[in-house]
Amino acid sequence: MQSMKNNRKTVLKFTAIFLFAMVLISGVGRMRVYADTPYKTYTIDGYGSINETMSAYLPVETITKFGDEALSGPNDLCVTNDGEIYVADTGNGRVIVGDIDGRLIKIIGKGTLAAPMGVFVTKNKHIYVADRDAEAVFEFDPSGEVLNKYTKPDNPLYGKSLSFQPIKIVVNDAGVMYIVCQSNTNGIVEISPTDGGTFLGYFGTNFASSDIMIIIQRAIMTDAQRAKMVSNIPSTPDNLAIDNKGLIYTVTRGDKTRTLKHLNIAGTNLFGDLDYADIPAAVTAGNHDNVYVVDQRGYIYEYNNEGELLYVFGGPDDGTQRVGLSTIITAIAADNSDRIYTLDSDKAQIQVYHSTEFTDLLHEALYLYSKGRYTESKEPLVKVLQMNSMFDYANMAMGRAYFQEENYEMALYYARLAKDYEGYSDAYWEIRNLWLKKNLVTALLIIVLIYVAVKVIKHLDRKKHILDRPRALIAKIKENRVMSNLGYSKYFMRHPIDGSYGIAREGRASWIAPTILLVIFMAEYVINKYLCGFLQKTVREGRYEIFSDIGLVLVVAVGLTMCNYLICTINEGEGTVKKIYTYFCYCLLPYILLTPVKFVLSHVLTTNEQFLISMLDMLILGWIVVLGVLAIKEVNNFKPSETAKVIALTVFTILIVALLIFIIYVLWAQVFQFISAIFGEVVYRLGY
Repeated sequence: MQSMKNNRKTVLKFTAIFLFAMVLISGVGRMRVYADTPYKTYTIDGYGSINETMSAYLPVETITKFGDEALSGPNDLCVTNDGEIYVADTGNGRVIVGDIDGRLIKIIGKGTLAAPMGVFVTKNKHIYVADRDAEAVFEFDPSGEVLNKYTKPDNPLYGKSLSFQPIKIVVNDAGVMYIVCQSNTNGIVEISPTDGGTFLGYFGTNFASSDIMIIIQRAIMTDAQRAKMVSNIPSTPDNLAIDNKGLIYTVTRGDKTRTLKHLNIAGTNLFGDLDYADIPAAVTAGNHDNVYVVDQRGYIYEYNNEGELLYVFGGPDDGTQRVGLSTIITAIAADNSDRIYTLDSDKAQIQVYHSTEFTDLLHEALYLYSKGRYTESKEPLVKVLQMNSMFDYANMAMGRAYFQEENYEMALYYARLAKDYEGYSDAYWEIRNLWLKKNLVTALLIIVLIYVAVKVIKHLDRKKHILDRPRALIAKIKENRVMSNLGYSKYFMRHPIDGSYGIAREGRASWIAPTILLVIFMAEYVINKYLCGFLQKTVREGRYEIFSDIGLVLVVAVGLTMCNYLICTINEGEGTVKKIYTYFCYCLLPYILLTPVKFVLSHVLTTNEQFLISMLDMLILGWIVVLGVLAIKEVNNFKPSETAKVIALTVFTILIVALLIFIIYVLWAQVFQFISAIFGEVVYRLGY
């Protein structure tokens, strides 16, 4: 009886193994996986830092063949609205058509195509193929019959010496073709279907990178020398896409902050200079005024309609062959269900990614906002923020939705959360306008009352001498040595030459008054750094490094004083350590007096008015530099040439000292790590 039970278990075991093997064999061409993602998803916060966020897309399918037809070195794909997948199967010289389930629908161009590198399908199912080796663009009807063949334009504007090697193509609703040709740096070739193909010109030409040093070199070189230099020519676009409005996207490697462009009908880039994919391979438009870019290594970037990054996910295969990781990506597409398809040329397979609930909610909000339905867009945004309250793009979108509803207080709140400086400025502008309309009369009345009060007090002082006691008290305070030197710093700021003479020869050098000024400087520096207006803040909210800031100021003050004293002494200057310390601290007075003004302005000015603060910064810096240069010259009794020499040597000495401190710090850190390792080893062994 026990033997029969064992035999039955054995039969069931082998049956299960057999059925599992059959499932694997039948699904070789198409695999569906629902597991944890093999990569992390990142986004950029308002500070420009890359942070991990919730998974935006899940890799769920891999298509290695359609029916029994495998791919060989594919280079492009296009997905139609009804779910058909068209792949430029370059190695096999054909376009293969299938569906997401791995079924083969048809094969196009076999025996006609040589090396199809790009494929595009129009709404009426006409298939356009960019064939590099055939030096032609083929147009097929839905059944696969050749309708037209477009070769090199017979137009002198195209360029007689240029070859016609199309590698990527898109077509607008009017049938106008936009073609990327290999090694053609003039831009995208634009061809109309009329008269067998009419060359309309070049579109979206990239600009050659300019460098001031290269411009100067070329200006002074001879013709022979310039001929030997590497030509400064624009880059050829690597790939392109078209959205449902007929606008073109292009990606170009090595174009720094312009690797991704969104071109209008005039060929003008609608995106600003932002950070995009490093080595982009392909681009495609989404369904929510968004755009996807994939780089060659397999990283997928999603941007909104303003070129702002939403997500980065995917990545290169680390040898584990996990679904969702890639080797060499050459194409990307998106369907109506927000599925993303990437084509791996090296693996000859298609990866399919499905959006998560988090992404679906964000897309819904993007769609509603783009249609002007701002109130409705807040509902999905609230859900997004419930999932990830630190997702800055959702906070930014929420703020902009409130702004459109004229709820400026809430718009200001969310803009600050998202570090959306533009949105914050716009909301604050409206709030300030409302405040001025409500309180302008009151504010003017207060100013008038203050003016009248001052006039009345001055009149009473002339008649009744009501300010005699305060004046006497102030005069008594000024007699104090420390207070007298503090007041002298103001004279030094206004008359640096005479003030320097007082420091050098009239006993105005001291330790206490300059130190008081240095302490005030440190306090204002810390307060302005952490409590200034949002638009001027350069540090993260909630992060304070006050002791480091104070330490930095002290190190700079001591280092500057000692380095300048050393150089002045070597050059027979008359300044002592006390005198040099005094004039350096006195030079800080413009900062001390004007920073409170700057602090107040930072809380009341918008982005368009920030130039006032920049001008104030330049005034402060320029004033301090002038005071410092004149003080070095006058206190040490240097000539102008000697002063310039001393300043240069002081700067050089400071750099040397900073380098030595850095080296000592690195060496000490290594010694500390060594001692910590030994201590840890001893503790570990004693534990046994």
